[in-house]
Amino acid sequence: MLDIDEIEKTNLLAPHALLYTDWTVIEPHFEPAQLRARETVFTIGNGYLGTRGSFEEGYPKALPTTLISGLYDDIPLVYTELANCPDWLSMVVTIDGERFGLDIGEILQYERQLDLRHGVLRRSLRWRSPIGNTVDIKFERFASLADQQVLALICHVKPVDFSGKIEFNSSINDYPDNQGFDHWEHLDRGDTEHGVWLQVRTRSTQIELSMAAKMTAIGIAASSQINSPDRPSIRFTFLARQGDTITVEKLVTVFTSQEVKQPVQSAQAKLADLPSYEVLLAAHQQAWDKVWEHSDIEIEGDLKAQLAVRYNMFQLFIGACAEADPVADPVADPASPNNIPDSVAAKTLSGLGYRGHIFWDTEIFILPFFTLTQPTIARSLLSYRHDTLAGARRKAFHSGYNGAMFAWESAATGDEMTPKWSIQSDPYAEPVRIWCRDREIHISADIAYAVWQYWQATGDDIWMRDCGAEIVIDTAIFWLSRLEWNDQKKRYELCNAIGADEYHEQVNNNAFTNRMVQWNLEKAIAIYEWLLHKFPDQAIALVQELKLTPERLLSLHTTMSQIYIPYTANPELIEQFDGFFQLQDINLSHYEPRTRSIQAIIGMEETNHTQVLKQPDVLMLLYLMRDTPEFSFDSLQKNWNYYAPRTDITYGSSLGASIHAILAANLGEDKAYKYFMQAALIDLQDTFGNTADGIHAASAGGVWQSVVFGFGGIQLKDNGPVATPHLPATWTRLKFKLHWQGSWHNFDLTPDTHPPDIKGFIFDLDGVLTDTAEWHYRAWQRLADEEGLPFDRNANEALRGVSRKESLLLIVGKKHYLESTLQEMMERKNRYYLASIQSITPKDLLPGGIELLTEIRQAGMKIAIGSASKNARTVIEKLGLADRVDAIADGDSVAPPKPAPDLFLYAAAQLGLNPANCVVVEDAAVGIEAAIAAGMWTIGLGPFERFGGFAHLVLPNLIGVHLSDLQTQLGKSSPISKHSPGIGALNL
Repeated sequence: MLDIDEIEKTNLLAPHALLYTDWTVIEPHFEPAQLRARETVFTIGNGYLGTRGSFEEGYPKALPTTLISGLYDDIPLVYTELANCPDWLSMVVTIDGERFGLDIGEILQYERQLDLRHGVLRRSLRWRSPIGNTVDIKFERFASLADQQVLALICHVKPVDFSGKIEFNSSINDYPDNQGFDHWEHLDRGDTEHGVWLQVRTRSTQIELSMAAKMTAIGIAASSQINSPDRPSIRFTFLARQGDTITVEKLVTVFTSQEVKQPVQSAQAKLADLPSYEVLLAAHQQAWDKVWEHSDIEIEGDLKAQLAVRYNMFQLFIGACAEADPVADPVADPASPNNIPDSVAAKTLSGLGYRGHIFWDTEIFILPFFTLTQPTIARSLLSYRHDTLAGARRKAFHSGYNGAMFAWESAATGDEMTPKWSIQSDPYAEPVRIWCRDREIHISADIAYAVWQYWQATGDDIWMRDCGAEIVIDTAIFWLSRLEWNDQKKRYELCNAIGADEYHEQVNNNAFTNRMVQWNLEKAIAIYEWLLHKFPDQAIALVQELKLTPERLLSLHTTMSQIYIPYTANPELIEQFDGFFQLQDINLSHYEPRTRSIQAIIGMEETNHTQVLKQPDVLMLLYLMRDTPEFSFDSLQKNWNYYAPRTDITYGSSLGASIHAILAANLGEDKAYKYFMQAALIDLQDTFGNTADGIHAASAGGVWQSVVFGFGGIQLKDNGPVATPHLPATWTRLKFKLHWQGSWHNFDLTPDTHPPDIKGFIFDLDGVLTDTAEWHYRAWQRLADEEGLPFDRNANEALRGVSRKESLLLIVGKKHYLESTLQEMMERKNRYYLASIQSITPKDLLPGGIELLTEIRQAGMKIAIGSASKNARTVIEKLGLADRVDAIADGDSVAPPKPAPDLFLYAAAQLGLNPANCVVVEDAAVGIEAAIAAGMWTIGLGPFERFGGFAHLVLPNLIGVHLSDLQTQLGKSSPISKHSPGIGALNL
């Protein structure tokens, strides 16, 4: 276990923050308010199923959830959803007659870790029962990647200060909750010599499921009892002595009638043959090693980005539906006949958000990751679309069209799952029509796009012959019936559509949709001609099946050339749809600060009449068509300049940030890293406030694309992928592999080895150029004494680099004050501080500072002060530095405090410099983190342990420091690659 106390001391953590190393997400404290979101964050799985991070012993208002890929059931007259399966985790531990639970007793120590490298979740804690018995408890669990029907957990309990009875009651909870609905009929349950078993069946879809479980005591005798009539459970009782460790392991097997004919017998037979927990764990770890060997991304120079990228890839792996095999040839290794293809739901298998439905997220955001690293999984995901063509055809028919019209929200059958009207909790509210089911039709072209991309990357002619060609051609037939002929203008149009933007619900000739439709027709013609040449028999059969008459074939050609594309008249600045430029313009900065989407603020009606976007639309089109000759760099730049400021990128949609990151990186825009981290941390930091509903899968796929296509600058050429890297300033190395046409391409990208192009320095004030910490401490101490709040010098260390408001909240702790009272307390502290600093003189400058400032000025570089203090200007004047600096950014300059990058970005803007040309000199970990987030070079002053190895350069102080030495050392710096896992853990 990491020394959490030391990590908190050296990294100045905010309360309840997650920590991380390069492979591990760590929860150092239990926070009940974060219960549901952390259940999502700590999800484990293997692609076949996913289990949220609920506690084995249970907790009030927890939502234990295990979801199996493709296992849907209906709530009659309401919707179809993934069915929450029986809870296999349940393990009640009783300590000398008292039930263990985090909602009772006292938590003395707590830590939960998700090991991304090997897909293992661990929890360690010390707990004191209500009557005073103290125990150490450790849980560990995994869903086997080596054998997807196997689940395992192990529990260790050690009495610390007593001897007594320890009881484990392990069961299969056969009454799972889908937020108020139980999808399961109970068929049977029982026990065998190996354990207990359960047989249930979904109420509507009639899918049978069986779980079998056994529990084993390790190295100690126990009395046992099996109880199957009430609930399949096994009870072990131990007489434990103080200091002894009691260990039990629980192994579970699960089968459904979707993959075997007799789930009960299959579950029992596999359970009987299972080896020990440790043997299963070793096989599971080896399977993960095989996955990461080919699919890992290595980032040096940015620990937070490294962890976040791996976390998002991990979530994609455990949400995919086929066993990962990165070296398999998808052409020579066809899918198992027992493997029913399914797709990745918008929330993967990590939560009940969107009811487990499948959107365009899979094909556009998620699939590229698998296509280029795990082609067998990519093929399985696309095979789901082929297997659900019947549902797409039914939707087309009932909508009055031909061909295949794919559902906006899809489940098991491919039929439309999007409700026609929103379900209102307010009985007096007017229902809201959900138009995307009828008008967001671009998904059919999106799926065809993904089919083509997979074929280009893999050369899988057999799958294209048997599956892909039918998808692309039948969607093209749909478009022939959906396009409308404008006789006046002699062109085909698409009216009453919703583009990728989604804020505008009834538009004509959306550029994204129209061009994607044209592209769909182009590829349908190309694939048909290829099929006719290479597989003539299959071509003839497909012509007959799809009624691809000569007239319809001719129509494909003529229609494709006559589709109206809005940028035909102006190829540089593309109008998003007819009349978009005539809508009311908007300046999103006028609505800041905010915590809601623009649509939530101004309403749906006004949003429809305003030039504000939920997510990229024209820019999404430019991204998807980036390898075609029609789009130039200049066109991308002009459309970026116009549409990026009008996109509600922060609160509109989780899909937008990654696309903005890619395009910004390609354009050399400074904000690329900011957008990237916004996408990468969306679930780890719960920035949208809805992580409890499940992982943002599209954003996770977009994160991978941001690294590969954005910062890696990968372009997919006919002879393979080519890199033109645009690495963030702090990244010293980027490594990844891509699978293309049967071969692996290794990329090891580094920036120039020349010294960084430094044009300016931004100095923190306190602790860097002077030391006002003592005066701050005395002012806070006086305030705390007046208010009767506990405070001392150790507590004062946590205030280093923290804003005044945040400092006060840390001092106040759980004690409640009115906002007006807090404001008065801050003003009072400030009065005490101002009175004390009146005696500051240039003599209070720290050694070495004035000499370095002089060298920087002589070199023609610019200097700014970046201090969170609202009294920085007063201190600067008294120190005699006013004529030595070019700009001042203080506590009044920006609202978000460090570790937000805003203060340093403001300082760089005042200097007229790009962030990549700036060096920040800081003495606080949060300041270094803020500078890295701003894309700047960093120098940390103080002990190395304070900065965890993530500052580019760490110095004890500025004594004897010369500018030339700093330039040389920064050019060589790569400290993150040398960090130790314990020291390198940072605040998320």
